[in-house]
Amino acid sequence: MSTLSDLLTAQGQVGETDIEWLHRVHADGQLLADLASADIVIWGMTADDSFQAVAHVRPSGAATLFYRDIVGEKVRPQWQSQVREAFTSKRIVDSSSPEWFEETPTRVKAVPIVRRAADGARVIGVLTRHTNLGDVRAPSRQQLTFDECAEAIFGMIATGDFPDSSAPTGPRRGAPRAADGLIRLDVDGVVTFASPNGLSAFNRIGFDEELEGESLGDVANAVLPAERNASADEASLPVLLAGSASWRSDVQARGVTLSLRVIPLRDHGVRIGAIVLCRDVSELRNQEQELITKDATIREIHHRVKNNLQTVASLLRIQARRTNSDEAREALLQAMQRVAAIAVVHDTLSEGLAQNVDFDEVFTRVLRLVAEVAAAQNTVAHTRKRGEFGTLPSEFATPLALALTEIVTNSVEHGLAGREGEVEIVAERSDQAMSVRVRDNGGGLPEGQVGSGLGTQIVRTLIQGELSGTIEWTSIADQGSPFDGGTEVRIDFPLRGTRKGRG
Repeated sequence: MSTLSDLLTAQGQVGETDIEWLHRVHADGQLLADLASADIVIWGMTADDSFQAVAHVRPSGAATLFYRDIVGEKVRPQWQSQVREAFTSKRIVDSSSPEWFEETPTRVKAVPIVRRAADGARVIGVLTRHTNLGDVRAPSRQQLTFDECAEAIFGMIATGDFPDSSAPTGPRRGAPRAADGLIRLDVDGVVTFASPNGLSAFNRIGFDEELEGESLGDVANAVLPAERNASADEASLPVLLAGSASWRSDVQARGVTLSLRVIPLRDHGVRIGAIVLCRDVSELRNQEQELITKDATIREIHHRVKNNLQTVASLLRIQARRTNSDEAREALLQAMQRVAAIAVVHDTLSEGLAQNVDFDEVFTRVLRLVAEVAAAQNTVAHTRKRGEFGTLPSEFATPLALALTEIVTNSVEHGLAGREGEVEIVAERSDQAMSVRVRDNGGGLPEGQVGSGLGTQIVRTLIQGELSGTIEWTSIADQGSPFDGGTEVRIDFPLRGTRKGRG
């Protein structure tokens, strides 16, 4: 499915700044749909002077009109003139009378989406509200208040006052919605309406009276502990909750965490009040804290494992230097490299927030280990990598790092064997599989046979056993290639549940 950005870019009628503004309007589409109890559609102008739906949000507490996806469709004839008038006149246009949409009576409101800029305000799209009149019941006081708030925000969209470009962003996870709790304030910050959920939210933090008629800032000041101002930005909480500026944050009291969002309401730039959305996110924040603690613990474990592995690698290096046997020294140095390669993966995992690693970074560090081998063998090895490995889970990264360490080291030690040469690593990745080729311009395989040493056995075990892949050694016979006469090792293995690219 095409995204809002894709559709607007294809239309070619607005710039990147306009697209970003439309994204901000769309981000509050669910709030508008829930307040208005109606479908919300955003339309963009097309090159042929028509309009195309670029976003659609259904109400969560009312029947939708559009059971099929409308995004990507051209504006229907019955809405064309209304949408165009809103776009050209820069004013809100209501349908003159109820109309029918697929056997359902509806009413449509077209709102110009205005963005202010240094060169003046201009319309960059149109928002339509589609109300299902077949589902209309006698409106409650809450629905009347919700509708008034929706109308106020529609008016702000038409004058470029909403969204507020200076409004702070908060965590999307647990962000309060209209149904979670809504409190309406007048221009002085006094509560004129509190939904049942909004009242319950403040009851949980210690306010046992009715909210209506009270200053919300004074209420919060009375029930929240004194140290709460540290999390309320740097301004005082009463001022913030008076609705004079956009604000969102979490407040805590009596073991309860409330997520609050303040949206000032304006009429042609003059503040007329505000709405406060609130949601009890205590359980959600506790879960997030537990995850943060577990993540920190896991990263600390990876850090300690890395340190221990590096200690083991250092001991092996020291032992190799003290031995008098060339064969023993080589075996110890190879063991040191294997341990160091695994340590690189754990070091990368200790720095991230997920159990995935950027394997391109890991492999760059692996090549440094190989450079040490080349120096010890009086070999000048020029290594280069083409393509990207992308992000891999740790269960893939560890065996692959160890296997590639063995293969590249073998190319340097035995392929180049004390002379100058090249080693190229080519990574090719699709959504389903990974292919890696390591080739050198060394002496090639003796009589086309693969060695039966410990390194080869380790590589086979890692690729076939750990990665469920295949590995193949071949001599390169290509007179047009700089690697003619050398050796190529090809690894192929499936990617199960991995993500392409870096991340």
